[in-house]
Amino acid sequence: MKKLINALKKIAIVVTLFSTSAFSDILSVHCPLACPESPPKNDLIFAHIYALSNNPITKFADWVAYEVNPINFGPSTGRIWKTDPLLSDNETLEANDYKGANSSVLEADRGHQAPLASFAGSQYWYEVNYLSNITPQDKDLNQGAWKNLEDAIRDSSSYKKPLYVITGPLFTKKMPDLPKADESHVIPSGYFKIVYDQSGATAFVMQQNSNRKDNYCLKKLPVSSIQALVNFQLPNLQPSKEVSNRLGCN
Repeated sequence: MKKLINALKKIAIVVTLFSTSAFSDILSVHCPLACPESPPKNDLIFAHIYALSNNPITKFADWVAYEVNPINFGPSTGRIWKTDPLLSDNETLEANDYKGANSSVLEADRGHQAPLASFAGSQYWYEVNYLSNITPQDKDLNQGAWKNLEDAIRDSSSYKKPLYVITGPLFTKKMPDLPKADESHVIPSGYFKIVYDQSGATAFVMQQNSNRKDNYCLKKLPVSSIQALVNFQLPNLQPSKEVSNRLGCN
């Protein structure tokens, strides 16, 4: 009996170690060097053109991961806002919650985390307009440095050398709520964006109160600095001067 118990203990240890190692990384074509951790209460979604981890408390994705490749570029498409069909109504905001946001104290656009322009040529372009991929983003940030960085990422991507992005909101200070939202939510105070390829990564942090004419290159921070601002584990990505140079940040 004692030998049997010892044998079962050994089996239990092996199973535990196997389970831990087997599920420690989230791997996807959207984040080929490993996706960030998805917190236990979040919904982890793998759409056709991105992956995201939706936070039911904030009502926004903690992170969105996607590939930037010219194969998905194309002419501009419409913005047809829809709730994510994979999420319950109480886990994300609805289109009506954004009414009046642009003219409120927030001055907020409906900001894409995975940008529409990077997927306008994909047959699944409509997925970027799901509200799980949207956050209230100050219009000067959304139309300024944030947009310029997204443009630079597209301009420096090619079929043979695509870039990959992990982006998400930051909550370092309290922000005013959406004026018409009828459910609790937490507005981001800023955003991070990690851009990488096989050589490594470069990262950026931009606050909601950024000026429209801000230079995105001046928003660069080490990936390790972003890790200190979020409550989930990011992939271990080494700094890359090559990616920084590709984005025009010499």
